[in-house]
Amino acid sequence: MRKTQSPFVFSVAISIFLLLSISHFPGALSQSQNQCKPESNNRCIDKDKALDLKLIAIFSILITSLIGVCLPFFARSVPAFQPEKSHFLIVKSFASGIILSTGFMHVLPDSFDMLSSPCLVDNPWHKFPFTGFVAMISAVFTLMVDSITTSVFTKSGRKELRPEVTSAETPDQETGSVQVHPSHHVHGHGHGLHGDSDKELGSYLQLLRYRVIAIVLELGIVVHSIVIGLSVGATNNTCTIKGLVAALCFHQMFEGMGLGGCILQAEYGWVKKGVMAFFFAVTTPFGVALGMALSKTYKENSPDSLITVGILNASSAGLLIYMALVDLLAADFMGQKMQRSIKLQLKSYVAVLLGAGGMAVMAKWA
Repeated sequence: MRKTQSPFVFSVAISIFLLLSISHFPGALSQSQNQCKPESNNRCIDKDKALDLKLIAIFSILITSLIGVCLPFFARSVPAFQPEKSHFLIVKSFASGIILSTGFMHVLPDSFDMLSSPCLVDNPWHKFPFTGFVAMISAVFTLMVDSITTSVFTKSGRKELRPEVTSAETPDQETGSVQVHPSHHVHGHGHGLHGDSDKELGSYLQLLRYRVIAIVLELGIVVHSIVIGLSVGATNNTCTIKGLVAALCFHQMFEGMGLGGCILQAEYGWVKKGVMAFFFAVTTPFGVALGMALSKTYKENSPDSLITVGILNASSAGLLIYMALVDLLAADFMGQKMQRSIKLQLKSYVAVLLGAGGMAVMAKWA
């Protein structure tokens, strides 16, 4: 249960970081002398109407997020969409394209805009590409976490399986053959037993790999979701909120499908699946509520707010791009099932382009 609590702990840590950086740094306060003046568009500024729209946003985004992340769980009951079937790989490729496009078309451009804003001083923000640098460091750090975590899980998995294999073997001193306990349903010599144990070990390690991917991917989405929700909750511009709510509902639903497919492959129990799905679904509504609570002190065009959210977006973009390309797309396309069928690869490429293209179009509104 400790692994499934990590997204919640991580989201709390991000929230505390935002509160400290936005509320206690002088440049983030509404009375800051360095704050840029927002463009005057009073026709769309309506606090009462904006509050109603924010409440609608919280519930609608929560529902669509739950639908998206839970859909792969129930799709498993359909034989064609089980993880070992080709149709599942095609659907997963579509979802991976969505995650890839989220990093490239939604999160990374926002970070570029924030960290190159005219509200920031020229030195150092306009003299160095901080967005690309932070995204690069985030991708390398994600690789490090991915690699080390997989190594730790692999070693522990081998230690857990090795005693079982050893206890299953009882050498016969007279014949030199190996007898196997009936529980393994295998009769023969040691070669066959070790072949089965190696296959079992490989399957177990692959399962651990899927679990690492699901946890790391959810952590990256948590950062992105809180930041999106914060921007919606902090603004009183009804024209902006209306477009964002509709776009974010589709965004969260499709992104949830990608995460739900990874959680499904991790083969968690229903309790752990429910916990991970719940944390994904509530992070954006939580961000909206956090933005509403900070609306008096948080100003999205103040220097420290731009720096804080811009760096978080760049970090999230690097993580999402790495996960989509390395752990999802490359792992599937270079896997044995894909490599055996050019036709399946072409179908999956089309699915990737459809998913990425759909999310790219949504970048016009969110």
